[in-house]
Amino acid sequence: MRIVEVFPIKALILAAGYATRLYPLTKDTPKPLLTIAGKPIINYIVEELAKLQNLNQIYVITNEVFYPHFQNWAKTIKTTKEIKILNDYTLSNEDRLGSIGDIHFVIQQEKIIDPLVVIAGDNLFGFSLPRFILFHHQNNNASLVAFRDLNDKEKVKGRYGVGVLNGSKIIDFEEKPLQPKSTLAATACYLFNKKDLSKISTFLSKEKADAPGNFIKYLAKNSEVHGFVFKEHWFDVGTFESLEEAEQFYTK
Repeated sequence: MRIVEVFPIKALILAAGYATRLYPLTKDTPKPLLTIAGKPIINYIVEELAKLQNLNQIYVITNEVFYPHFQNWAKTIKTTKEIKILNDYTLSNEDRLGSIGDIHFVIQQEKIIDPLVVIAGDNLFGFSLPRFILFHHQNNNASLVAFRDLNDKEKVKGRYGVGVLNGSKIIDFEEKPLQPKSTLAATACYLFNKKDLSKISTFLSKEKADAPGNFIKYLAKNSEVHGFVFKEHWFDVGTFESLEEAEQFYTK
């Protein structure tokens, strides 16, 4: 039986977007604090993260506009994990740092050197995070992307990042392709190891900071990154339709 060495890990919830597609719902309320079945979306994520025994810190990165909202939320949530709210100081959709920019901001400010689980604050998923971490250890502690197989290229076309795997290793990745090479939709759930976290600065000197998929494509060429494919439910709450679908699922 293989012995797996367990390292401390940290988690980052991305919550610095402005969710303009959900106006007016998100005009005064950040999307991760919208409620599904009577509970904020972000609470579901924290509950899953709390199942990770070796997780010692959860960061939430938000913007200047919604920073007070998350500070108030942090006072109400009951969890065994320490939560720290961070402000990226942006004020609008036009000057946002983007997902990779926010990850870089947190790494630099908090001097993170442990492996980092990164989850978008509008993602609802049914797979087990402990199983996700185990998969990381079973694959030489490589960085990971969680994929949901939608089994239909029309469903992923122009909407999601799409991965191509050889075994579990990602050999190609495209951000929202119009002619996808597979049906594997990238969910906004990642694990970056220490080695790949250190590559973000180099990546940002060459690429745009917004789309995480561009960084995954970069890692597929310059490192080793694996795909964790799951079959459980997943909701990317970015539209009124997906919000309603999630509400129906969680209230049934």
